[in-house]
Amino acid sequence: MAASNILEQPFINITNIIWSFDHTTNRVNILLVKRDNQPYNGYWALPETFMRFQESADEAALRLVKEKIGMALSGSHTEQLATFTNKLRTPGDRTLSLAYMTFLPDKPQLKAGYGASDARWFSMGYADNCYTFSDGQQTFQTAISSTETMFYAKFAKANLDPTKHLAFDHEWILKIACDRIRNKLDYQPNILLVLGAKFTLKDARMVYSPFLKTPVNKIDNSNFKKSHNKLFTDMGTTTENRPGRPARVYKLAAL
Repeated sequence: MAASNILEQPFINITNIIWSFDHTTNRVNILLVKRDNQPYNGYWALPETFMRFQESADEAALRLVKEKIGMALSGSHTEQLATFTNKLRTPGDRTLSLAYMTFLPDKPQLKAGYGASDARWFSMGYADNCYTFSDGQQTFQTAISSTETMFYAKFAKANLDPTKHLAFDHEWILKIACDRIRNKLDYQPNILLVLGAKFTLKDARMVYSPFLKTPVNKIDNSNFKKSHNKLFTDMGTTTENRPGRPARVYKLAAL
């Protein structure tokens, strides 16, 4: 094989899909930052950082959370999603992305960090063929293409509008993240970590709702409890002062 065909030193960055839950609006959220450097200056994007020489990818993912929102988390709150290597994904130098997902038990106030002019929580919704994320002013959506080949073929020819599209291939990465969470809801629903140490079944159904593209009132509570019984550990009743009978609270059985 000719030496010119060997990719010796690609850049490696860490892309982190950071999830939270807003207990006021009862909506799942993700963190987006507005880029303040090239490429894609002025575009909204998922938080990213280049991996440093002395750290592992896992350590870089946790550092990214600490740098962007000031939270020091354990590895149990972060999981690797996938590696994105398509040559069309970034302009200029070849860059590989190791994508992670982080599940925050709180929804902290945001302050834009290095390389960003703004940082906001965007609430999750859905349409027939995609998931949507809105801050009330702007709405972005996950990729509609069903395969990587289809997505990058369109992406390579597109002139992305910063008011409608995320930077780089982040719409594809976000689609893969949403699909991964949806596919694991019935056996490893780590997304419920956004609810904190304890949650009610109603809380859990509100998290499941957008991923299933189903209104929460269409997810029957009794059937949900029966089908997810092995995934949750009963922790008794809530101590919150609320009308009616105290609700039962649960935690993820694996934790």
